[in-house]
Amino acid sequence: MKQPETPNQKRSNRRSFLRNGMMAAGAVSVGAGLMSSRVQSAFADSSKGPGITRGDVAILRWLATAELIETDLWIQYTELGGVTSGAQNTYQQAFQFLDGDGSQYITSNTLDEQSHATFIDAYLKSKGAEPVNLDRFRVLPSSMATGAKQIGRLTNIMNLTVDTSWYTKYRSNTNPEFGATYPQALTIVDRPGIPRDNADFSDADHIQAIANTAAFHFAFIEGGGSSLYATMAQKVTNLEVLKIVASIGGDEVAHFVEWVDFAGNSVQGPPYNFAGSMDPVTDSGLTFPNFNLPPFGTPLYQTNLIFPIPCDFISKSLPRCAVVRPALDSLSGALAAVKAFTADGLFIGQSNTFLQVIHEIAAEADAAQREL
Repeated sequence: MKQPETPNQKRSNRRSFLRNGMMAAGAVSVGAGLMSSRVQSAFADSSKGPGITRGDVAILRWLATAELIETDLWIQYTELGGVTSGAQNTYQQAFQFLDGDGSQYITSNTLDEQSHATFIDAYLKSKGAEPVNLDRFRVLPSSMATGAKQIGRLTNIMNLTVDTSWYTKYRSNTNPEFGATYPQALTIVDRPGIPRDNADFSDADHIQAIANTAAFHFAFIEGGGSSLYATMAQKVTNLEVLKIVASIGGDEVAHFVEWVDFAGNSVQGPPYNFAGSMDPVTDSGLTFPNFNLPPFGTPLYQTNLIFPIPCDFISKSLPRCAVVRPALDSLSGALAAVKAFTADGLFIGQSNTFLQVIHEIAAEADAAQREL
């Protein structure tokens, strides 16, 4: 159960990842598995604009795929770090060291992602379109730590290489859509985001390093979702589908803002982390330094900035505006998301067939066009 916060813990509980470039998809069959021509016309509704189009279905099928992937990884985080009854493990305690509500946030984020996947699947079925089922690819191993269910997984979060440039991007007044690039805030390469077995629970600094890695990964995933929904919304034709994409996208933004704050707590120095210390178990240079001290200590690294800084938007001749960024196919479309997921290490151990399937679904979504 959630523990009450002490007075010292009463600080704010606030709430891209996508790398540049498109993922080479190879030869894909655009349009496969979407819907028959009768579906397109059967659900036309003048009160909601044009009927649901093939492009709308392609977008929803990709978003369902992304939500299934997210749900899979979030369930793994929740099993070991979310809200449970009884004594807490040291991984849960490490999250609560960053924020007294850490375990609750993880559980809540997981429930949200599950609801997104379930809803989009049901909506596709209601329109006579083919939903997405990835169950045959749930073959990756689970953590062996106590609390993890021994079931097949879609994703691997025990060998993460986290793109941490989201941290500096949203503190900058520039926009990747105009060619801006951002440094990695931290170097997190081939690190576990969850305890791999019970031995990982034993050393306090080691388990804190795992929780801190997860904190930066949370923001990477949810920041990417924010950009993905903003990108897909521009391609939707049907107003009801636009409502779905815009509304779920807003929830992804809420997740991202929380995890920006959460990750910031891991790099603001004592008493919230082991800033400046090395993970004693992996012992290969993983540190979470105090970003409020030199050589950091600049607005790009300020730990209590959680909202996007106003940036260039639409045109450099216009005033800067605080927005979700980027929102272009080339930077944050479906294939760009697949590329980012792959670089993150989420698919280590997955089959080529799995990669081909998600590439095809992503390519169909990127090919969708707004029809007016």
